[in-house]
Amino acid sequence: MKVYIYIDGFNLYYGCLKGTPYKWLNLQKLSELLFPSHTIAKIKYFTAPIKIRENDRDHGKPNRQQIYLRALRTIPGLEIIQGSFLSHVVTMRNADSKGYSRVIKTEEKGTDVNIASHLINDGHSGIEIAGSRSKPF
Repeated sequence: MKVYIYIDGFNLYYGCLKGTPYKWLNLQKLSELLFPSHTIAKIKYFTAPIKIRENDRDHGKPNRQQIYLRALRTIPGLEIIQGSFLSHVVTMRNADSKGYSRVIKTEEKGTDVNIASHLINDGHSGIEIAGSRSKPF
């Protein structure tokens, strides 16, 4: 059976890979290990381009992300779908719980909507999702 794999890049990185030696995870190999009796027809990797904020000390983040995305583009059948980041000022409680401060909060936007849209579109098109055939509406 042919399947599509949908990966939330930020959840994968921050939930599993950050701080480990596995940052260069081969998504094709991982998919094959997770679905050994299936043919991986396409891998859809959802992310957003990292932007540097004024107070960010690590100015290499965007460059490292681009290097990783270039490496991912070498995987046949892998598609990268990008969202965006939005920054806005919010008021948050101080860590010591004594008062509040205004801070710049940066949030990744678009990934969840993009994943949902691709799942619906692919399912409607008759693509097999997570091992079960989806029938068109």
